[in-house]
Amino acid sequence: MKHSIILVGFMGTGKTAIGKRLASALGMRFFDSDEEIEKVTGMSIAQVYRKHGEIRLRSEENLVIERMAKHKSCVIAMGGNFLPDLERLEYLKKNFFVISLTARPEVIYERVKRRNNRPTIKKKDNMDHIVQMMEERDKIYRNADFQLDTSEMDFQQIIEHILGYFRDKTKDE
Repeated sequence: MKHSIILVGFMGTGKTAIGKRLASALGMRFFDSDEEIEKVTGMSIAQVYRKHGEIRLRSEENLVIERMAKHKSCVIAMGGNFLPDLERLEYLKKNFFVISLTARPEVIYERVKRRNNRPTIKKKDNMDHIVQMMEERDKIYRNADFQLDTSEMDFQQIIEHILGYFRDKTKDE
């Protein structure tokens, strides 16, 4: 029986901010995969990516998921660079309610353009690059249990939508 939520989606969709609020509303523990990786490795996500590459980063993400799957009720925000393959997504769906947060490319661009901590997005990257990355990732994200576009909603509206979905799916337990 699933009792935990995992938030996936492109960077800048609000996974961490929403995850913290959602966990609070549900009385659950909150985990941010990037923070968990940084605790274990002693490096920032960007440093792990630069020093060890994408394969190591994916390995660390998988270890975080394995550890968090042991918690009975929690909300996990996966980093914006997390991209499971379909097989991994099916594993996640067996253990978590997988919620994919999305936003329009121009909204994403505005949200992430001022930050320097995105290893796969550089300040010089343009909208076309973001659109391309989003299209590639959408093939996975659209297979989540629930998908929600955060472009035009405030945090409270987003939380209400997710709570409605979660409570509907868990009401018969």
